[in-house]
Amino acid sequence: MERPTAVPFWRDVRVLAVLSQIAFVLVLAAFAAFLFANLSTAMRQRGLVAGFGYLRLESGFEIGESLIPYHPSDTYGRAYLVGLLNTLQVSVVGIILSTILGVIVGVARLSTNWLVNKLAAIYIEIIRNTPLLVQLVFIYFGVFFQLPPLSQTLELPGGVFANQRGLFVPRPIVSPTFLPWLALMAAGIVAAVVIWKLVTRVFKSSTLGTWLATIVVLILVPTLGWMLLGAPPLTFEVPIRERFNFRGGLTLTPEFSALLTGLVIYTAGFIAEVVRGGIQAVGRGQIEAANAIGLSPMQILRLVIFPQAMRVIVPPLTSQYLNLAKNSSLAIAIGFPDMFAVNQTIASQTGQPVPAIALMMGTYLLMSLFTSLIMNIYNRSVQILER
Repeated sequence: MERPTAVPFWRDVRVLAVLSQIAFVLVLAAFAAFLFANLSTAMRQRGLVAGFGYLRLESGFEIGESLIPYHPSDTYGRAYLVGLLNTLQVSVVGIILSTILGVIVGVARLSTNWLVNKLAAIYIEIIRNTPLLVQLVFIYFGVFFQLPPLSQTLELPGGVFANQRGLFVPRPIVSPTFLPWLALMAAGIVAAVVIWKLVTRVFKSSTLGTWLATIVVLILVPTLGWMLLGAPPLTFEVPIRERFNFRGGLTLTPEFSALLTGLVIYTAGFIAEVVRGGIQAVGRGQIEAANAIGLSPMQILRLVIFPQAMRVIVPPLTSQYLNLAKNSSLAIAIGFPDMFAVNQTIASQTGQPVPAIALMMGTYLLMSLFTSLIMNIYNRSVQILER
């Protein structure tokens, strides 16, 4: 029997595939080296030095809002950290609020009530078809900038005050009993889940009594803990109006309030469409089967529709979260000192635009990768639960 001849390596498909990939990487590396050499030469000709040593120099400029102590005598690195924390603050709060609003509007868009359906549709169409920058400018100059002066402060329910200086809201204050109370709350949640599981397993279904017992346990344990711990675990410091300003409470500047409001309203419009598409992707037959076994509309939505819709909702929802974080850079239009605005000031003062931009791009990249990692982990858990 004649033995098959070996294929020469220059004709082997597997070898050629590996060589082509190596060649592509080498060409890409050469192109990157060419661009870096040109950039370095241009910077040297203009007396610029590529590096991040400028971050150790004194900044010398004020920042209107800061979550950490900051003074003009601090370094550019600390100023950049202030901008980063401001961006993270508005991004995290915006993601939470826009998700809540987006889910509500998305479900309302599918409502059988004509008025609710049309109001949700009008909101979605207006928000999704106008630029975010225009909305931010309108919210800032048309709403928050038009608030009355301090002498005519608007008093809103819940101890909230509004005037041209911003929103003054109650500030939560944590006491030493807060952590023990959190432990009791976690115990109450565990007890409620155990009771619900046991009763459901015994009666083979979740009745109204099951839900009532679960809710009672969920509320009773934290309430008893609040009463028995002595000092309240959490108190709220209500802002007190004085002659020239407010004392106490938490102050939300007009810039922060306008940016957060704009990002939430804008992103919620897109999240609503994502939720609507995910719900409509669930087969009609499963909804009819749930109706046939006597499930209520809320049970159908919670037990049948949303668990299956999440596998469709999560991937585009991740994109909306990333867009919200990146859209926060538009804060420069209304004077909020986010990472982009602070970094622009640093670049103009230090004369180091390239390192400053590279640092900012790397920071946005890390934020996006971390958000994607969290959402991908959750997406995998949803897929596992569905199977």
